[in-house]
Amino acid sequence: MLIRTVCEFAGPLSFLDDIDDEIQGTGLREAVARNQTPPIFDWLLRTFSFSGVSDRAAFEYMRKHGTASWSQIEASLTHSPHCSKLHSFWNYQNCRYEKIRHICTAPDHIDACPVPLLRLRSGRLNQVALSLFLFARDVANGDLVGWIDGQLATAERAPAANLERTRQEALISPMREIYGVSDKLLTMALSSLLIGSRQRRPLWFETGITFVVVDTLVHAFLARSGILDDCGIPHAYGPACYAEGGCAEIIRGAADRIDARTFNPRFPRIFPRWIQFAIWRYCSAEGLDLCNGNRIAATERCQISYCHLFRICARKPLKMV
Repeated sequence: MLIRTVCEFAGPLSFLDDIDDEIQGTGLREAVARNQTPPIFDWLLRTFSFSGVSDRAAFEYMRKHGTASWSQIEASLTHSPHCSKLHSFWNYQNCRYEKIRHICTAPDHIDACPVPLLRLRSGRLNQVALSLFLFARDVANGDLVGWIDGQLATAERAPAANLERTRQEALISPMREIYGVSDKLLTMALSSLLIGSRQRRPLWFETGITFVVVDTLVHAFLARSGILDDCGIPHAYGPACYAEGGCAEIIRGAADRIDARTFNPRFPRIFPRWIQFAIWRYCSAEGLDLCNGNRIAATERCQISYCHLFRICARKPLKMV
């Protein structure tokens, strides 16, 4: 009842269209059709660049300074780098490049290193760019589309009951080794890529719609509303959100009972990603701005009487005094 009401007020009916516009506008649909890794890399890196700051700040920086690209990094690594960390994805560990101080853990090579040449917002993002490039080159053999196809094909051997989680882990688990990217970032980016490629790769769509991104807003909503206590295992925000009885499992359970086609006939019947996004949008300052820490103190019950859920929500404090 609570989550369905959230979907009614905050679930965007244009969700698929919005993803389609992004995928088409960035050339990703054609890149997937032609197995072209560079455009996918460029888009992933741009998406990761929004982490850690407001979207406006990230966009403004990229508007002024641009971002890194596959071709730029590939050209910088044409000649064997002096630093052994850049020889392969598996070697690229413990770089610790800092942009402001212009230091790293191999100072003898920094003047000839391509990492500082990238005009990204922070040294961390420079490391993300190199790590992502080396992953695509060395782990995916330069073919991200083929790598995704192969990972999903391997996952199909899993029992039906575990198929959704196995598919997601087949993609997310190896990519966790990329420096500086979280499960949240990976899940958000990959779900859009997979959903937006549904015309040519139906299996990608089947996988992308099941991806669930649990951030602090989604976790706090499930805790404040009492859903976490009633349907799952109470826990702090973190890895437990994706474990048995955690937030992701609760959202997938709700998706099994909510026919998303009643909101938009073009939606699949079971649509966990959309339901999770509706919860996030209900809470976020960028959405309905109702259930978040700016509105409700962690130690107090919600007092927002005009909230659509006020009369049916448990309104539990996040922390006990």
